[in-house]
Amino acid sequence: MSVREGHLVLADGTTFEGELIGADPAGGVAGGEVVFNTVLSGYQEVLSDPSYAGQIITFTYPHIGNYGTNDDDDESRRPFARGVVVRDLARRRSNWRATDDLDTYLRRHRIPGIAGVDTRRLTRHIREAGAMPGAFGDADAVALKAAALAEPGTDGVDLVATVTTAEPYTVAARPGGGDRRLVAYDYGIKRTILRHLSGLGEVTVVPAATPADEVLARRPDGVFLSNGPGDPAMVGYATDAIRDLVGQVPTFGICLGHQLLATALGATTHKLPFGHHGGNHPVRRLATGHVEITSQNHNYAVTEGSLGPDVEISHLNLNDGVIEGIRADRLRAFSVQYHPEAGPGPHDAAYLFDEFAHLIDSTRSR
Repeated sequence: MSVREGHLVLADGTTFEGELIGADPAGGVAGGEVVFNTVLSGYQEVLSDPSYAGQIITFTYPHIGNYGTNDDDDESRRPFARGVVVRDLARRRSNWRATDDLDTYLRRHRIPGIAGVDTRRLTRHIREAGAMPGAFGDADAVALKAAALAEPGTDGVDLVATVTTAEPYTVAARPGGGDRRLVAYDYGIKRTILRHLSGLGEVTVVPAATPADEVLARRPDGVFLSNGPGDPAMVGYATDAIRDLVGQVPTFGICLGHQLLATALGATTHKLPFGHHGGNHPVRRLATGHVEITSQNHNYAVTEGSLGPDVEISHLNLNDGVIEGIRADRLRAFSVQYHPEAGPGPHDAAYLFDEFAHLIDSTRSR
């Protein structure tokens, strides 16, 4: 295989050499907001997480692609990331479940990438300067910087509209799931989340812009607000719907759904310098003092001090003190900033699905 030399250039002009992998970028240049993820495994689940729409994913772990890819590990119908950056791309797969190597997977889904990059230097730069647009390809550095500067990033863009389902669909309850009827808003929902939810009952997945009255007409026992990409301030239609739902039906949100629930309850959000992307973020559960190791993928957070009187903080990030969970018991609503379904990541937070089931059951028994 011939080596295709290329460069990654950030909007501030910082340049990295590498080797182009995956699909050929449209027009020879791939652009997006450059972020880093610290997972040691689960790269396919990360790549296929719709929350990465508009972004270029840098993996901090040096060897990516070791165990190949397979259809079962995809978290959505296709990857929505703009590109991928790795230090060392494994050309051979070493797992009995693998049906393809990572480079072929990227080509099939038309995702461009660049390998051989000093990802340690890149990560340190993002930590100091913050996530920023970048571009990579076989163009010269001047053209790549111009492409990076032309990228809008994730601020002020409705990325949810690019990943949500076009039509409602239903996921049957798994054996033993019970007769609960759930509605899940698809802001960028992942398949592992649906597997967990279907363990509670039948799940109807609806598009992100579905009004509250259409959801309530389905007479759900509970409403789930999924993860998703981008700026919560640009998804006002979702906030309006949630505002009309809370208090009417038990509600559980994660990731973007957490930010939207908080916004609907009067809070504000802000963009973090480089976000939380990884499978090892420590979070304290304030009710018990226990620490959970969590899987996270978000660039925005709920602003401290902006929550209303009916809302209490339930979880805090031990790395930077960011609000990681809220509860509004009177309204039967709660949410967390992270991914309790662990796709990929640890299973410390799986109890939250049980809490959702308990909230639903206690409401039904009234």
